[in-house]
Amino acid sequence: MEQNDEFRWLEDVEGGDSMAWVRIRNERAESELFDAAEFDWLRTSALDILEADDRIAYPSRHGNVVHNFWTDAEHRRGLLRRTTWTDYRTGDPSWEMILDIDALCEEEDESWVFRGSSERRPGRRRSLIDLSPGGSDASVTREFDLVDKRFVPEVEGGFVRPLAKGGLIWIDDDSVYVTSDFGPGTLTRSGYPRTVRRWRRGTPIDDAEIVFEGEESDVAVRASVSNVGGFEHHVFERVPEFFTTQTSILRRGVLVDIEVPADAEVRFHERWIFVSTRSELRRGEDIFTSGSLLVADIEGFLAGTTALSPLFTPTETASLVGYTCTRTRVVLDVLEDVHNVLSVASPPESVDGRWEIRPMTGLPDVWSMSVSAVDGAESDDVWLVGTDFVTPETLYVLSLIEEDNPQLLRQAPHRFDAAQVAIEQHFAVSADGTRVPYFLVGTKEALAATDGSRPTLLTGYGGFGVPRVASYSAVIGRSWLVDGSLYVLANIRGGGEYGPTWHRAGLRDQRERVYEDFEAVACAVIDRGASVPSKLGISGGSNGGLLVGNMYVRTPELFGAVVCQVPLLDMQRYHLLLAGASWMAEYGDPDDPADWEYLRSYSPYHLVDPHAEYPPILLTTSTRDDRVHPGHARKMAARLEAADHDVTYWENIEGGHGGAADAAQQATMHALIFTFLRSRLDGRGINS
Repeated sequence: MEQNDEFRWLEDVEGGDSMAWVRIRNERAESELFDAAEFDWLRTSALDILEADDRIAYPSRHGNVVHNFWTDAEHRRGLLRRTTWTDYRTGDPSWEMILDIDALCEEEDESWVFRGSSERRPGRRRSLIDLSPGGSDASVTREFDLVDKRFVPEVEGGFVRPLAKGGLIWIDDDSVYVTSDFGPGTLTRSGYPRTVRRWRRGTPIDDAEIVFEGEESDVAVRASVSNVGGFEHHVFERVPEFFTTQTSILRRGVLVDIEVPADAEVRFHERWIFVSTRSELRRGEDIFTSGSLLVADIEGFLAGTTALSPLFTPTETASLVGYTCTRTRVVLDVLEDVHNVLSVASPPESVDGRWEIRPMTGLPDVWSMSVSAVDGAESDDVWLVGTDFVTPETLYVLSLIEEDNPQLLRQAPHRFDAAQVAIEQHFAVSADGTRVPYFLVGTKEALAATDGSRPTLLTGYGGFGVPRVASYSAVIGRSWLVDGSLYVLANIRGGGEYGPTWHRAGLRDQRERVYEDFEAVACAVIDRGASVPSKLGISGGSNGGLLVGNMYVRTPELFGAVVCQVPLLDMQRYHLLLAGASWMAEYGDPDDPADWEYLRSYSPYHLVDPHAEYPPILLTTSTRDDRVHPGHARKMAARLEAADHDVTYWENIEGGHGGAADAAQQATMHALIFTFLRSRLDGRGINS
């Protein structure tokens, strides 16, 4: 079954021959694009945005203390800092530095990237801090003393987890759950931990006892601890496939399995169990549709005496994209035709009563609203962030008990002149008749044009049930929109814009629907007269890189340029490379002849035609990407070069799957992409 792969040697991530090949391609790309007339301006403009002092300092509140992780021109790897809640609300707080990551990098001669922290309740004197070298998924975890502002070394009994994929979770002051690489047989086929162990302070990590274990064939195992006053839940999960989970809860020292369909997602909060359905769920005489959110009293559910009740039931146009538990309330986040609508659910006084659901009022008039709990274990306050393509992010705080309208805390300034920029939502009709929404954004003059004269950038994702919503990008605004170019976001199947059914419609052998949807949006944009193929560029990353890679080989006549970032492209070997095996539920198993029969139809690496006329393509990846193997982009570039196609290749040595490890690297990537697009789509030439 395996086809000849003359470029497999490029899968040797840091091999001498591979890196020599990378350096040559990087030099070629840089000599063309970095020396272009607009590159320095684009990079400087992007960096000014990413490091602006008036960005929102997003808070993490711990009682009367607010933590914030901040980066700027002098601290590109960042500062962990704190202030008081009272001072934060003044708008101009005085910050106390807790940890300087840049100084740590210099001290330890390592390219650390901050990956987050977890404070031990209730005293919050200690924290578990995750650090990643160069932005990879693999990380170390170190215990940090928030009072003395120093790492606690192993010799003093500090928790220090070596470099691996995994993490630590607080159990109590002197013990944690640990997931990590403990040597042969302790990782899944996908490269993630398959054991959860209880590690006690002052003992070697290798002596941590196994308390939960998955199979080597699983994707991963997970553990979580919820500490709401009077309700402590230790939850363990096996993930046999990407979209299936087997959940167990520790009850009186015994693990109890939760009897729900494997593709349902389960959460516990306070006295309640929440079940999100991906497929139809039948329990007794009750039938719940795919995409529902159900709730029941934990004790009654486990005893079989309490039925599940629906908190949300989807419609043709509305799907639940998330829910947030506060101390005594639940906020439902619903997408209604890709527009966020929030509501608040209040529990009944008795376990067999009905939940009360009311819409959240007083919200700003924007397309997208996100919500998160300020402290779900202790309060009913939530953070709200509103944004869309023309509205910078705005931060609010709201008490679900005491207030009707959210209180404005911070508003990021406009970074480009959005007064003349408008947002339009339209629907394309796909090959099978499905209506596919898309956003069209540009100046009012550009939107009114029907002569196809405007350079247009079309993007999408279409995978893993991930929705793409309207969000503010100052870089796109400055680099693209204000010059009269157009931006299009396609909400294609495979994503989560309309819930699990929208996702399932693009799974495995149905993936052609995803590509037909994207082509339908491209054709709709052209038919409107907004653009023409020679001025229509497309971009996508990761699974979105697979998307645009398929557009490149399927319908090259529709596009004038392609930007393909950290992509999957070799669908015959993806499951053998890094975390690829974890995605077989999304794509299929190439080792199964029946699956390979359809996988080969959307494996761009195998569909390259040496005699076809393809648009120019920019392929980017990261050497440090330990999720999607850089070999995908490398091999595709090599195959295109061998056929004399127009390909530009650039690989960032750092950055992980995000492609960049700090703001300077992000700015370089943005400038690279927009220099490429401008040169290929606007007809002015690279050095005009």
